[in-house]
Amino acid sequence: MRAVHFGAGNIGRGFIGEILAANGFEITFVDVNETIIAALQQRKSYTIELADENREQIFIEHVTGINNAKEPDAVVQAIVEADILTTAIGPAVLPRIAPLIAKGLDQRAIKKKEQAIDVIACENMIGGSTFLKEEVEKYSQQLAYLENSVGFPDAAVDRIVPMQQHDDPLLVQVEPFCEWVVQETAMKSVLRLQGVQYVPDLKPYIERKLFSVNTGHATVAYTGALQGYETIDEAMRDHLVVIQLKSVLEETGQLLVAKWDFDPDEHEQYIEKIIQRFKNNYISDAIARVARTPLRKLSAQERFIRPVLELQMRNVQPFHLYETIGMIFNYHDPEDEQSQQLRELLEAANLSQVITEVTGVEDQRIIEKIKQNIEKYAYVAA
Repeated sequence: MRAVHFGAGNIGRGFIGEILAANGFEITFVDVNETIIAALQQRKSYTIELADENREQIFIEHVTGINNAKEPDAVVQAIVEADILTTAIGPAVLPRIAPLIAKGLDQRAIKKKEQAIDVIACENMIGGSTFLKEEVEKYSQQLAYLENSVGFPDAAVDRIVPMQQHDDPLLVQVEPFCEWVVQETAMKSVLRLQGVQYVPDLKPYIERKLFSVNTGHATVAYTGALQGYETIDEAMRDHLVVIQLKSVLEETGQLLVAKWDFDPDEHEQYIEKIIQRFKNNYISDAIARVARTPLRKLSAQERFIRPVLELQMRNVQPFHLYETIGMIFNYHDPEDEQSQQLRELLEAANLSQVITEVTGVEDQRIIEKIKQNIEKYAYVAA
């Protein structure tokens, strides 16, 4: 069996690649990183190291790479021959790869490939595959084939893969924990992978992950940055950071349990597992990596604003979420483009207007609470 995976970065190789390989797939990684692609083409293998006391190494073989910027036709042919197509390339990049995916799927139709295929976007976003489908449809000349033979099931993925540098460009270090959940009802292929959980409704799992792992990870990053820490594990040794994390996850947990009927005790265990994962001393994850792109993290459908809005609708005051939002507005990383953009907005416009522009919030009561916390943490950040 053959898989085409867009994104040969650490998540692609260290998470999706591991599961695909364990299920017997030959994997073609598609990326524009010439160093990574050249190494994959030459070696046809790479190593994953688990970040724990045992440092177990997993050897992945039967892999290759294609530079989509240099060899788009080769990517099209790989899609024609593929049994599954996955991505882990970043939400912002999905529209850029959509034309090439459309060409490949169109060629499957022209060559009368009867075997159905699923395209699974493994991204940190709600409805990633649905979004990718909409983008692919803009370029497809074979919409009937797309509708009948190509599934775009949404997915929730969870594994901490820190920024890292190794002498070996293909070596990737990951935490032992991983979770990949796919919406089975949107699938067209009969393929089912070991190590993947298939569910009829993905929304509860996507929101649980987004509002727990992602909200929590970012909370540690922004709270830790305010205290002057540089890595997540370093910040997690500070009880004030851990208290803020637990408080935020209790608020989002209250929403998740009420909205999706998760078992309260099981969700409490889920939260505790997350906290222990963040404390992993064998992973040194840079706060700058986790805190980057603050404008995206502050948008209406993302990990902070959306739970705030939904909790407010339930007459719950999420004080600690508001605090973290205040910290984000005061976070500054000169190396991060969105952080720079946020600072420029704050310097150029009225604070209430900036809040609405960045978050999409128009409710004056919520704007006022956000404003109070921005001003509160402006003194700390200064």
